Amino acid sequence: MGNIVAIVGRPNVGKSTFFNRLIQRREAIVDAVSGVTRDRHYGKSDWNGKEFSLIDTGGYVVGSDDVFEAEIDKQVELAIDEADAIIFMVDVESGITGMDEDVATLLRKVTKPVFLAVNKVDNSKRAEDAVEFYALGLGEYYTIASINGSGTGELLDALVEALPEREEEIKEELPRFAVVGRPNAGKSSFINALIGEERYIVTDIAGTTRDSIDTKYNRFGFEFNLVDTAGIRRKSKVKEDLEFYSVMRSVRAIEHADVCLLVLDATRGFDGQVQNIFWLAERNRKGLVILVNKWDLVEKETKTAKAFETQIRKQIEPFTDVPIVFMSALNKQRIYKAIETAVEVYKNRSKKVKTSKLNEVMLPIIENFSPPAYKGKFVKIKYVMQLPTPQPQFAFFCNLPQYVKEPYKRFLENKLREHFDFHGVPVSVYMRKK
Repeated sequence: MGNIVAIVGRPNVGKSTFFNRLIQRREAIVDAVSGVTRDRHYGKSDWNGKEFSLIDTGGYVVGSDDVFEAEIDKQVELAIDEADAIIFMVDVESGITGMDEDVATLLRKVTKPVFLAVNKVDNSKRAEDAVEFYALGLGEYYTIASINGSGTGELLDALVEALPEREEEIKEELPRFAVVGRPNAGKSSFINALIGEERYIVTDIAGTTRDSIDTKYNRFGFEFNLVDTAGIRRKSKVKEDLEFYSVMRSVRAIEHADVCLLVLDATRGFDGQVQNIFWLAERNRKGLVILVNKWDLVEKETKTAKAFETQIRKQIEPFTDVPIVFMSALNKQRIYKAIETAVEVYKNRSKKVKTSKLNEVMLPIIENFSPPAYKGKFVKIKYVMQLPTPQPQFAFFCNLPQYVKEPYKRFLENKLREHFDFHGVPVSVYMRKK
């Protein structure tokens, strides 16, 4: 692991803007409303050839009665523990506030290098006003403007100087599993239960998570990135800008993932919104696992799970070859089963079948059940091959590809699933002219 730098400070001083500038992406959502960032964000940055990881934290507030505040403070303290160096951000416009002093008191106890960054200094008058921040007792300060980047160079020079040397490690691309679903289905609770720490803020309020955040998971011989996403709800229901960004992030997280773990609330069932998310993942040709969460809250009889499963499969036709796992994130029931299944689906998605093997299995089937004649023309399929794509796609070469209709393609897809196990993965079948 490289060096970690945490950015802390009270709400709305410009931490996320600074974070976005350093990682050169609009990763953290920025809005004029106070308290937008809630979870910890991680990003990579480098300066003068030295790489480091950045953590953007929620604003630190002491003594407020907001549900989120206590959780955010916990997150900030965890981030300070994790980091090798800390950038403490204050805002020249509002000067020293009581909250700044609280954070400074917290940071004076820390033995790690702390850099005081005075933000929103974009003219010389403000640079003079910044002198008062000596009163925080953290020594030298750096005047910056995160919106246009002035002064950030000096701060970063000093920062990379103070970071300890670390040996380089080989980086490989890990599989990405996105945890998706509608608000309050239990996505963050599921990831917290898996990684065994309270990484994500969980409250009863729908829409607590706003960002898609990666967590590295390495246990039981599995290694992958878990991405927690904001709950996706119907477009007409999305009122505020923040939520709109969150939903966009979630959609993007689905696009970049290998496998989507669709978490649904058992008490609400597989409703229209969950179906939309399912079809979104299917259209993007991602591996899918359906996780029925809060199974501990459902009144059960002998066949409850079976009936529930049948109902789901009915709604996702024709793509019914999807694993369904009943679990409870709260009681940690079957959460590892969920991960095992997801890893299997990932392996199925990246499976490559030899052309010789394909033809050996598929050609006799095609011979026995050839495509129906169309307008007196007979379709002859000569051979099959798998295309070199990240997900399973097969090309069937024949004399009249335009006459092969959808039902027959589905038949071929089902036979491929039957013989080569593509459980949980959308399979594409193409007809090519030969």
